[in-house]
Order: sequence, then C-alpha cells, then structure tokens
Amino acid sequence: MTAVTDQDPTEHTDPTGNGDGPADGRGSRRGRKGFARREPTANSANSANSANAGNSANAGNRPGSEPGRRPRSADGAPADGPSADESPADGPPDGGPPADDEDAWDDGLIARRVNETGGEPFPAVETRPAALGPVPVTPLAYDGPLRSRLDALRELVGLSRTRLDSRTLAEAGRVLDEAAARRRLSGQHTVVALAGATGSGKSQLFNALAGVNISETGVRRPTTAAPIACSWSDGAATLLDRLGIPGRLRRRPVQPPDADPRLRGLVLVDLPDHDSAAVQHREQVDRVLALVDAVIWVVDPEKYADAMLHERYLRPMAGHAEVTFVVLNQIDRLPGEAAEQVLDDLRRLLDEDGIALGEYGEPGATVMSLSALTGDGVGDLREALGQFVAERQAPARRVAADVDAAAWRLRPVYVTGRRPGLSEEAREEFTDRLADAVGATAAGDAAERAWLRNANRACGTPWLRLWRWYHQRGESPTGRLPRRTQADEEATARQRVEQAVRTVADRASTGLPAPWAQAVREAAVRGSQGLPEALDELAARAGLPPGRPPRPGWWPMAVLAQAGMTLLQVVGGLWLLGQIVGLLPPNLGVPVLLMLCGIVGGPLIEWSCKLAARGPARRYGHEAERRLREAAAGCGRARVLDPVAAELLRYREVREQYGRVTGAGAPVG
Repeated sequence: MTAVTDQDPTEHTDPTGNGDGPADGRGSRRGRKGFARREPTANSANSANSANAGNSANAGNRPGSEPGRRPRSADGAPADGPSADESPADGPPDGGPPADDEDAWDDGLIARRVNETGGEPFPAVETRPAALGPVPVTPLAYDGPLRSRLDALRELVGLSRTRLDSRTLAEAGRVLDEAAARRRLSGQHTVVALAGATGSGKSQLFNALAGVNISETGVRRPTTAAPIACSWSDGAATLLDRLGIPGRLRRRPVQPPDADPRLRGLVLVDLPDHDSAAVQHREQVDRVLALVDAVIWVVDPEKYADAMLHERYLRPMAGHAEVTFVVLNQIDRLPGEAAEQVLDDLRRLLDEDGIALGEYGEPGATVMSLSALTGDGVGDLREALGQFVAERQAPARRVAADVDAAAWRLRPVYVTGRRPGLSEEAREEFTDRLADAVGATAAGDAAERAWLRNANRACGTPWLRLWRWYHQRGESPTGRLPRRTQADEEATARQRVEQAVRTVADRASTGLPAPWAQAVREAAVRGSQGLPEALDELAARAGLPPGRPPRPGWWPMAVLAQAGMTLLQVVGGLWLLGQIVGLLPPNLGVPVLLMLCGIVGGPLIEWSCKLAARGPARRYGHEAERRLREAAAGCGRARVLDPVAAELLRYREVREQYGRVTGAGAPVG
C-alpha cells in the first residue's frame, strides 16, 4: 500500500545522482532500516518520457534485477518516475505495485518501520501541485455565543490583572491565545489525535484508518517516538505547523474509490505513549493534546482502568466529552461476551470520571469497541469520525470546552457561597466608631453644658453667682479625678480609629474570594493612614464656634427681671436700714415685702430660666455633635469607605464578566 507525503520535494535529495544514498556514503537505501516505505503509484507513464518509460518497463521484468528497487536511467534518476518526495501521482507504468522485499528502500528520515503486511492497495490521493500555489484556506468562524464568551474572558482577564497573580490567569490567557490562533487557521479541517498507553494498539488503529502502514507497530517499547500526521485533504499545513509536526512526518492516506467523502478534512495524529518511559514523549503528548480539536483514547482490555489515564487525562478533561472518543481495542483477545462486559465496565469508569456519554442522542463522549488487527469495528469508527468531521463543529466545541475548563479553574477566585458587600448597618457602625474616636458625643455634651452655663450666668442671682465663685475658688483639688493628658487622648483616639477600620474591612471582605478580600483590606489600610490626624483637624474646625453660644430672645427679659428682683432686695434693705438709723419712719411691712419679693423672685426667675434653657441647650449640643459626626463621616468615607466600595464594585464587575464566561449571563452567587 502507498503512503504519500506532503513534505518539501527538496528534502532527501541524493547529491551523488546515483540514487544509492547520501554523498558521504555513510548509508545506502538498501541497508537503512526502520523507515516508512515510499512506493510508486500507478500513473508514472504519464509523467516520464517514452524512452525512460520503456527502460523502466524492461527493467522491472529484467532477470536479475533487484526486487522492490526501482531501476534507474543513465543519469541516475529513477527511470519509472518521481519518488514519493515528488508528485505522488506518478508511479510505475504498468500500474501495479512494486514487489515487496525486506531490502526495499525508504526515505531514511522517519523513525518508523513499515509493517510488511500485504493487501490490495488503492490509488493514493493526489496532492496539490506546487505550481498552483498554496491551497486556499477558509478561516474558522466562531458562533455568536462563543465569541461573546471569549470577549468576556478577555475582559475578565484584563480586569483581574491588578488583583490576581499571573499564574492564576495563565490558563485563561493560554485559552485566549490558542482560540485566536485556531480561529486564523482552517475551519474545514478537524485535527484528531490518537492517544493511548503503551501496547494499546493506537498505531495499528492509525494504520487501519489511513489504509496504509504509516506508523510503526511492534513489540519494541516505546514504538512511536514522535507525532505523525495523516491528512485526508490539502490545506492542513498551517494546522500541522501549529502542532510542530515537521513535513517529514506528514502523510496522506490511501482512499478507496468508495471512501466516505465526509472524512475529507480529517487530520489524524498518532501520538507517542502517554505513559512512555521517555519524558520527552509524555511532554509531546501533553503539548499536542492541548492543541488538537478532538482526541481518540485507545485503551486495551488490560489497561482500560489504568489510574494514570483516568486521573491525569480523562478526569481533568471531563468537560471535553463532546470532542472525545474512547475506543476499546483488541477485543479479538476477549472470548464470548467478555468484550461487552469490559465495555460496560469502561463506561462505568468514565461515568465516575464525570464524562458524559453520548448515548440516546445526548451529547457526550463516543464509546465503542473494535479490533484494529482484524478490522472488526473499524468501519464503525470510520463512520463515526466521518459524521463528526462533516459537522465542522469540533474546533468550536474544543474551544468552548477549554473556556469552560478555564472558568472552572478560576471559580474559587471569583465565586463564593455567600453574597458579599458592605451593608448600611456596617457603614453606620463605622461612622459611629469614628464619631466616638473624634469625641462627637462628648463635644455635644460639652456644648450643651456651655449653653446652660451661660444661661445661668445671664439669668442667675448675683448672690448665687458670687457664692459659686467663692466656693470654686476655695475648693481644694484633693479628691478630684485626674484629668487625661492630650497624649493619652490621642493614643486612645488612634486605637479607636484603627479598630473601626479593621472592623469595616472585615465586614466588607466577608463573602469575598481570598484575592478580592485581601484587596479590600489593603484598600482600607491605605485609607486609614493619616486618618486620625485628619479627624483631629476636622474636630478643631467643626467643633464649638469661638466665643459664647448664641443667646435666645428671652434672655434680655430674664436679665431685666433678675435685675429688678435684685433692685427690690436692695431697696427693701436700704429702707429697713433707714428705719433703723432713724432716717425714715418705722414701717416694716413695705421694706420686708420688697425684700421678700426680691429674695424669692430671683431664684424663681433663675429656676424658670433653667427650665427654658434646657431645650435650646440640648439643640445646641446636638447640632455641635451632628457637625462633628458629619465631618468625621465625610473624612472616613473619602479615605476608607470609597476605596472599599470601589474594590467591591470592581469585584461585581468581574463577577458579572465571569457569569458571561460561564454562559450564565448573570452574576454567579
């Protein structure tokens, strides 16, 4: 059977011109082993000249000619047409396959040995002539919902860069980069990887699907050393470049005349063993699996329950079920109904891994059994692949699954089970704490007392004020409570401010994911720097106004009345004194009555003024407290609450974006 390459025709040129090997003579085509056979196809008579064609035909039947080796013309070139490095449409003039022989030559570059199985080959698919230029490629187009989710993820990453570390956002950034890169490439091709463990038979299945022995099979482990690709149509070069598969590892399948046209656009990639002993093999598997559109996991009856397969690959990629095939190979080794029993157990394990199974018309992974050796079930897989490729939806489904996986990994940094936010109660508590720290209540009480004191001074009796002055003047300071120093008051106020900031930060960060809670606390701490000093300045400006408190309109009347009561006492006393010294006639009734009116009226007026002054004094104290509270609240709001609210608003924005990324379209609680 024929394997056709898509590599550069300039590769593997024989500089000696004799077709025996490299110019340095270190190897010949006869003696180089372990490489894929390049066999001529059936149309070389149309591309070679008549003389060379005749010589080729004679040489092919000449006794003693070397079987499996193409005869050459006098100039050293192959007499029957170009090799597989050249146009694949050329071949031997008699249209038949060359004889198989263990000494058949190979390209000397691919580390894969041809499986020497016989079979009736079909004509190889022609590649596009280089003279026609590159194949036009239709870029991949994402539908509206997927574009919206990608835009939301890009916005989410942008809003989160200042709050989350680069490692947390690395996977989301990779998904965006790969989605953009895949969108620029062909939308008419579907890249499917064949992955499996050592000895699972994935390379044999690869050859069975391609219809030609491309990938080496054998008992040596590991057999597959590097990814090799087989494309069912032209135009996949950029996709394979993205996978890092060189031209020498790219092949074309043998397609029979009745081949399923739905497979056109399939690019099949055979991967090394995911459990290979060679670290570089496992790294290649991980790298390619992150880039392909779909994957076929090939398992065998011995390793289908392997913990490495399920824990490292299947379980983390459970969200990629719609672009996943799980194939149980080697069922020819299972007797009777054992194949169905193993397949049922495999379905059970996949269900435990969280992989949705595409059964009863539901979207999910395709699970089937086959034998690549006998061909049993290979046709069913080829038919399923044809339908899968014909839909042209695998690239978009893979990108959507990658977005889902990235969103799920980011969920802990965006979503919690509680609703975050700063309640009005927490705001009021913060304001009250700042007011206590600045002494708003004490300032209001002091203002009220000052108003009452001024009222007593204005409306009290002169004798009572004189006695109070004398009493305060002669009072000993012994027994009085020690007054707090200014330093103690400042230290206490600073502690109250710090406690208020810590409390409001804890309240605001409750229910937030750890990174955003930390951002809220940091914003509150930054705002608290210099807050006590700012509150002191505000207290000085917004405290009691200089001078005496304002007096109500009835104060002058009360002062006059008190002066009248004092005058009555003075007049009555002088009248009595005049009677005593004999200047006035004796008459005790009138002066005594005047004195009694003054003595009783003065305290009565003072008491009445106290009652009347309570309301204005209380209002004056409340007004002073309100001014100080508002000043403290404004300072705390500008320095602490507003930055905290800004962080909460940013979190709400990113949470809304996260909801759009997940497809919910609304914040996730």
